[in-house]
Amino acid sequence: MDLNRVNEMRRLFFILAFALTTACATPTPRVDLSNTPPTSNPRGALTVYAAASLTGAFTELGAAFERAHPGTRVEFNFAGSQELVTQLAQGAHADVFASADLKNMDALQKQALVADTPQVFARNKLVVITPQDNPAGIHALQDLAKPGIKLVVANQSVPVGNYTLQVLAKLAADANYGAGFQDAVLQNVVSQENNVKQVASKISLGEGDAGVVYSTDAQTAADRVRILDVPDAFNVLALYPLATVKGAGNPSLAHEWIAFVLSPPSQAVLNKYGFLPPG
Repeated sequence: MDLNRVNEMRRLFFILAFALTTACATPTPRVDLSNTPPTSNPRGALTVYAAASLTGAFTELGAAFERAHPGTRVEFNFAGSQELVTQLAQGAHADVFASADLKNMDALQKQALVADTPQVFARNKLVVITPQDNPAGIHALQDLAKPGIKLVVANQSVPVGNYTLQVLAKLAADANYGAGFQDAVLQNVVSQENNVKQVASKISLGEGDAGVVYSTDAQTAADRVRILDVPDAFNVLALYPLATVKGAGNPSLAHEWIAFVLSPPSQAVLNKYGFLPPG
């Protein structure tokens, strides 16, 4: 091969090498994602803050709601109604608030945190429960005043705790119990809980001789406790309202949830858990 031919091949080789190097060195264009809309669920998430006594019923209703609204996810925060009000007042996010009393719903309204008119969707009553073996021998409401009884109740700031005090006041006004009945019973209180589930749990575990809970919670724990009914004349009807929270992230879905809870099929589920109809 002559020298000119060799030089020509070398020149072509260097041109090709330079072209390839330049191509590889070209930076990849950056894609600006700052304005890219986030991927969203076609229905979205629904956040429901609900009284602890609604745990069983609302969990079942939440699953049914998701089936009826594909693409929706229902997220619950169950706690004492007073705790939920505090959380919402401190800026917690929720779409719906369901309370175990009107008092805490009113408290939320006074803080302008309720977006629409609350609707009562269920009612409840109080009962007394004891451990299955009933070591203290509690067979009548009068027995709650016997010295040495270990009584577990909810704090009076909790709806069921407030209802408990109302029931005791009614009993004390009756001659069959006597004016000192309420004070005698309260002297036997050994623990005040932050929600009704904690009261039911302690009695189920034998950590108290008796407790005052909703009939729905007693029904849920029926295989672990004995139930002593409170006569209607002395009982208190607990009213459960729900409403859309102001600033809800998904208000349209919140309204659908409220309508769903008020519907006959959902009312049947609530009844299965022991709740009474709204009226």
